[in-house]
Amino acid sequence: MDRRFRSALVGGSVLAAAGLLFTVSAQLADTRGSRHPEDLAQLVRAEAERVERLSERVESLEAEVARLGEAAAADLPSRPADLVARESVLSGSRPVSGPGLTVTLDDAPASSASIPGARPDDLVVHQQDMEHVINALWAGGAEAMTLQGERVTSTSAFRCSGNILLLHGKVFSPPYVIEAVGDPQALRAALDASPGVATYKQYVDWVALGWSVQTSDEFELPPYTGATELRHARVPEGTDVFS
Repeated sequence: MDRRFRSALVGGSVLAAAGLLFTVSAQLADTRGSRHPEDLAQLVRAEAERVERLSERVESLEAEVARLGEAAAADLPSRPADLVARESVLSGSRPVSGPGLTVTLDDAPASSASIPGARPDDLVVHQQDMEHVINALWAGGAEAMTLQGERVTSTSAFRCSGNILLLHGKVFSPPYVIEAVGDPQALRAALDASPGVATYKQYVDWVALGWSVQTSDEFELPPYTGATELRHARVPEGTDVFS
């Protein structure tokens, strides 16, 4: 039982007492032609005592609700501490530290525009390029990741418009830096095995798109601090949600 209900209950009692006061006062005025403070004082005391009893009842019900809530929580199976920690890492709610890789992607230099056959779209980093890198790092066992210093979570979505990146309501320009905590060798192997990353590297060789991969012994990735609610979701085709 919340404080608003308690306040409403007490307030209602006070209003009822006030109504009785007005009624009794009117009756006394009509029948006797004068007020009798002694009778009104007794009525006020009686209503005050009733309000006090109701307040005590509210406190008793609040205590009972709290007790029942604790009993219900005690019956729920407890989750292992390692599972809780793993879930908090995946959701991005806690910082993560450890070794890993830094992957940097950048637009081609202006001089690349003179390369025969090169189009403007060939000279910039696209959304799918970053998606290929991020997905490869996850596949390589990355424990946590950031893009432009922003923690990447299961609900993170970014969009590219030209050479501008929109992420978590913020705007970023290249170079685009992805940091991932995990086994550096496994992460490098996942990048090398990605067909999408291989395609990007072809443009690195052709028009000089920026590409670098560096190993770090210790990363300090910050927690995610934005909104956590999932606003849109879609069930994959062929998935039976009622099975």
